[in-house]
Formats: sequence, structure tokens, C-alpha cells
Amino acid sequence: MKILFICTANICRSFMAERIFRKKSEENSRGDLEISSASLINMEGVSADPKAVDILEEKGFDGHDHKSRPLTEDIVAETDMILVMEQQHREAIIENYSDAEEKVFLLKPFSRGCTQLNSGDMDDIKDPYRLSNYHYRLCFAEIYLAIEGVLKCI
Repeated sequence: MKILFICTANICRSFMAERIFRKKSEENSRGDLEISSASLINMEGVSADPKAVDILEEKGFDGHDHKSRPLTEDIVAETDMILVMEQQHREAIIENYSDAEEKVFLLKPFSRGCTQLNSGDMDDIKDPYRLSNYHYRLCFAEIYLAIEGVLKCI
């Protein structure tokens, strides 16, 4: 199963989600999962946000050697599940790739379980970019809890 994480630039949230999910799936012996991430805007291979790298490293996850990549039609077609950080990300993907609607989900609701996957602004994982360390830690925690939920649901 191929799982893709999406955020605006693929330098904070989707990058952190990819790295957290990769390690957690290995710890749970889920070798059947292929994890990646991408952006809605083309950042032309920009490196990960240093604060995102720091929080990952602090929590025991690999934060090195990431380059942002844009979402493409080919990536959408080959992915089984697309997990987004905000409702507007979901809407943009569905608008640009109508075939993807059934496989695009907000990430945050998974922290409440498999049957609570409602959408809305309260289910957004806010972008911590250029905010305080507190915001990066909050973002990490929300992603971490949601990923634990995803692993129980799939």
C-alpha cells in the first residue's frame, strides 16, 4: 500500500509526517507500506525547514536529506491513500485530480479513530512555518497522534 502525505510546501508538516510514519510503520512490522510526501506548490527541491528537522531529531526520528517535491498526476495515480494537513489541501487535490477524491483524507481526524473521519477547519493541522518552537512541537504532536491512529485503521 502506498501512502502519501501532502502539505503546502513539503518542508514542514508532510515531511515530518513521512518521517514519523516511516519509523512507526517499521516498528509495527508494516513492511507492506510505502511512504512518501509531496507539496501542492513547486518548491524546486528546497530542503526541509531546520526547525522541523530539529524537532524530528529531538524525538528520535531521521530528519536529514529531505528535498521538497511537487505533487504530480503520476504520483496521485500510483498512490493508494493521500493524507493531507488541511481541508484546503483536500479540496485542491480533488479539484485538480478528480479521480483522487475517494483516497484523500485529512490526517488529524485519525487521532480520534477510524470512524471519526469528519472534515472541517477544526481538523486542520496548522502550518508552524516561521512560528515559535511551541507551534512546531504542537504540529509534531498532532501528526504523531494521527499517525498512530492511521496505523490502527489500515
